[in-house]
Amino acid sequence: MPSDDIRIARRMLDIIENIDAAKRFVAGYTFDGFAGDDRTHYAVVRALEIVSEASRHVPDEMKSRHPDIEWRKIKAAGNVYRHGYEDVDAQAIWDTVQQYLDPLRAAISAELEALRK
Repeated sequence: MPSDDIRIARRMLDIIENIDAAKRFVAGYTFDGFAGDDRTHYAVVRALEIVSEASRHVPDEMKSRHPDIEWRKIKAAGNVYRHGYEDVDAQAIWDTVQQYLDPLRAAISAELEALRK
């Protein structure tokens, strides 16, 4: 695998690992339980921040094969987590984990598998 592919694969693995971590962190929680647990909320936001940053390194050609993924929103979310942290809403974080991470994980897994071939 060429060195550029290795770097891209590493970023994609970062996305998968942090999606898995976020999902693990909220496992067994209701929204109210999640919203009331500062440590879990913080951990999930950090995982999503890493997902956002790593997604910036996924090549546009790969992103174009997954138009159903809202790549710009993923990128923009990282800016909110870093710079607008006072506006990070527990409901938005919960919804992200519950609704949007599985499709992103599937897209990244498919691209990683194709890269390995």
